[in-house]
Order: sequence, then structure tokens, then C-alpha cells
Amino acid sequence: MSDNLNINIERGIATLQLNRPDVHNAFDDQLIAALTQALQQLDADSTVRAVVLTGAGASFSAGADLNWMRGMASASEADNYADSLRLAELMRTLAFLSKPTLAKVNGAAYGGGVGLVACCDIAIAADTAKFGLTETKLGLVPAVISPYVIRAIGERHAMRLFLTSAIFDAERARTIGLVHTTVAAAQLDDVGRAELDLLLKAGPHAVREAKALVHRDRGFASSTQEKIDASNAALIARLRISDEGQEGLGAFLGKRKAAWTNS
Repeated sequence: MSDNLNINIERGIATLQLNRPDVHNAFDDQLIAALTQALQQLDADSTVRAVVLTGAGASFSAGADLNWMRGMASASEADNYADSLRLAELMRTLAFLSKPTLAKVNGAAYGGGVGLVACCDIAIAADTAKFGLTETKLGLVPAVISPYVIRAIGERHAMRLFLTSAIFDAERARTIGLVHTTVAAAQLDDVGRAELDLLLKAGPHAVREAKALVHRDRGFASSTQEKIDASNAALIARLRISDEGQEGLGAFLGKRKAAWTNS
């Protein structure tokens, strides 16, 4: 399907490994498309009982790829809107997958990488992992991933992290609810396997219905989310082409301080 994504299916468990370790598994349009397609195909595969998401190398996912960001910085608002909708579709597909999902966070997760973690039903992280929602440093906001992150950590924690772009460690991620468990990196596979063993002992139909029950009881529906995604995609498209967004992206890509930085 894509050299950027490794797929392995064993005893009913599908493992999707983001495979761009040279750029810390950052997103570009090809990886977004490959991951969305893979999830859709796995959802339709009756032999798959659960899906694991992890990263190759030292990182889980660093968010947006620099070359992809450079292209979006010079793109039109319409093109940015279409691009954001594709990322929104990926997050929505992952969040509403009928199969249980496990994020195995092997390393740093930033921006959209945090979004992937928040979209998964279960999340475990290496205790060395770092996290961040750093969009405001670029004059942007984490618009597309915001519904999932806020559901995971609550609006109070989201408010601080969205506004400050603060980096936080794995223990903090556990405390605020982004991940369920933190373990030594060498134990990540074993702990992940134990979670999957629990899922495989449960009835597959019951697991699917239990997941749908949680979504339904919290008023979380794919059709509703799609409408929110359109609004959030329009927001980020507008911010990317704004004066502040252009300055923030330009400063980041040019490795300089943004004009609004006082220190």
C-alpha cells in the first residue's frame, strides 16, 4: 500500500506502523492517504479483531512533515481546506473504527501525533515519550484534532496546552488522561500484548457494541463529527493563510523567532 506504512496481521491483530523514522514519522499527504485507506480496509475485514498503531524508530509521530507544511504555507485557502479535510477524515476514521484500537506510543508525539493517540480507545506510552500541541507557536491552532484531544483530557487541560504549546512528559500524559499507562520502553510490547490478550478474550460483537455504547452515551456520532470537521478545517485553512499564520510558518521553516516573540 505504501512504503511509509508497515502493516502486519497476526492472530487477528493488525499492527499499523508509521514508517518514516528519518522524519520522526511526520505526516504528509501520502501517509495520511495510506493510513486512512488501511484503516478502512481493516474495518471491513471480519478476521481482524483489533488494530494497533505505533511508530518506527525513536518517535511515534512528530505531526506535520516540514515539506508538507512548506507546501501548505504557499497554498490557497481552498487547497488548505481540502488538505485539512483529508486529515480530519483520517482522525474520524480512526476514532469511529468498529474494531478496538490501541496506540502504542513508542516515542515523541506532537500535533497530529497527539491526535492519533487521542483517537485510539486504549493508549500506552513509553515513559520516555514527550508530547506537545505546539500549533500556537506557529500562529495556528490544533483545530482538526481538537474534538478528540478535548474528549481525552478535558477542556481544562486542553485550554492550557492549546494556549501555551507546552511540552509534557509521559507521566503528565497519563495524569491528564491522554494515555492509560506508562511503562519502560523495553516493556511496551509486553504491556501492549497483555491489553490485546484481554480484548481477544472478550466477545468481538460485545466489544464492538461496548465501543458504540460509550460513543452513543456521550453523544459522539460520526455524522455530527463530520460537520464539526468541516468547520475546523475551514478555521485552520483561514489561519494558515492569515498574516500571523504566514509569519509563524515562515519563522518555523526559516528557523527564526516569530515577530511576536519577545524573548
